[in-house]
Amino acid sequence: MYCFFKKLEEMDMGGGVIRKYFGEGGKMNAQHWDMADQSVVKMHKHSQEQFGYIIKGGFKMIIGDETAELKAGDAYFIPADVLHEFVAVGQTEAIDVFSPVKTDFPWLEK
Repeated sequence: MYCFFKKLEEMDMGGGVIRKYFGEGGKMNAQHWDMADQSVVKMHKHSQEQFGYIIKGGFKMIIGDETAELKAGDAYFIPADVLHEFVAVGQTEAIDVFSPVKTDFPWLEK
């Protein structure tokens, strides 16, 4: 399967967060995030493992009881069922991969 970024639908998740869904396989899925400076993905957890890579900008992140500031080129791994939160530092773009497949994002949707 191929994904052509310019052809992907933009989904406005509210609060300065735009998502483009790349798609899914049998055991994982991926999306692109474009987040305005200081936009927040509030503290939450889910049953999927999550990997992310920051393309541009950065995040102030909390994963479990650890806090860090990540910048472009940095990555993160979030275990299943661990509380985490993101705050964009500058205009931020990132890729997230979830396993197994995750399609619900209730803490963001309008």
